Amino acid sequence: METGKPHPLRTVIVGGGVAGLETVLALRALAGDRLSIEVIAPDRDFTYRPEAVAEPFRVGDIARRSLRSLMDAAGASLREGTLAAVDINRWVVRLEGGDEVAFDILVLALGARPVAVMPNALTFRGPQDGPAFKALLEEIVAGDVRSVAFAAPVGASWSLPLYELALLTGVYLTERGTMNVPLTIVTPEDRPLGLFGRAASDAVAELLELRGITVRTGTVPIGFEEGVLRVAPDDEITADRVVALPRLEGPRIPGVVHDRDGFIPTDDFGRVPSEEDVYAVGDSSNFPLKQGGIATQQADAAAEAIAARAGAPIDPTPFKPVLRGLLLTGMAPRYLRAEPGTVRSVVDAQPLWWPPAKIVGRYLAPFLASELGVAAEPPPQAAEAVPVEIELDPRDHKAWAAV
Repeated sequence: METGKPHPLRTVIVGGGVAGLETVLALRALAGDRLSIEVIAPDRDFTYRPEAVAEPFRVGDIARRSLRSLMDAAGASLREGTLAAVDINRWVVRLEGGDEVAFDILVLALGARPVAVMPNALTFRGPQDGPAFKALLEEIVAGDVRSVAFAAPVGASWSLPLYELALLTGVYLTERGTMNVPLTIVTPEDRPLGLFGRAASDAVAELLELRGITVRTGTVPIGFEEGVLRVAPDDEITADRVVALPRLEGPRIPGVVHDRDGFIPTDDFGRVPSEEDVYAVGDSSNFPLKQGGIATQQADAAAEAIAARAGAPIDPTPFKPVLRGLLLTGMAPRYLRAEPGTVRSVVDAQPLWWPPAKIVGRYLAPFLASELGVAAEPPPQAAEAVPVEIELDPRDHKAWAAV
């Protein structure tokens, strides 16, 4: 007697951001119809958040698209809703309002919550703070603000946007003939963008010096009041305004183990310890570096493990972070690449990956290049290219590869 085709595993992904969308795309590519995929998210639109730092300096909007249309194109259904709790024993998630959704496999891709930690500063969290930063630029050009400090407080693990804001501000003021406005970056880092290694850090430091931007490394911003930024060790920096990064907090999901900051512990495949078939990827996990490209790599590792669990002929590869960053400078951007924990470091004004987007994801970058146009079209010989590693020799940056 025929038993019929096995039912696909019910896979529920909570979160429709970078990590959630990369997980959908990877699962469809690796597992096909072995899974049904439902995404739960409160947002109606997908916003390409890395462009937020550039929005105050130009005419135009951040790339956005209906999340439902993107999920349709990616091969998942979308349910609008906000997660309230997870009931592991009953294999359901509960949404605000009381609805429950059953799952066989659960992927938590909720992101993190940005929290302002410096009173009186302009905390730049993303698109919502673009208008306030634009107003600050207008005050500087009008002569009402004569100095600005850009501060990275403790807990802000991804400092690249702060450097972009400072560099873009410098170019913006120069183009408008506004001179002699001191711009200072204040950071606990030992070196500018030290996460990317010595070669990249040296190049960034040289660029900042050429632009006349001061960098105070090894300095922890503590508080800002009445034109004085207090820092540790015991010192003060005079500034009319301070622009600060937020500290991130985890989602603290009832029913799911988390650390004291709300982040979810995971293994090298994104699995939540002691919880069968529950995964966490992206900023909601307890991996200390919160960055879009890292989130996609975590999503890929989890997707491979889930695809194998669903019966796909694949040998899962554990998460091994490779750090890539596209630094907007107001002129030629800089492409930075490093492997955390190693001495490998590359910086170039030419792309080190393709498509040359700010968020590098094996599946997500080509998908968003097609759906949102957030990166240039690939050259004809690489029309089917996906983000791949380029040889670390920077002299070989034009050697595009395709899989």
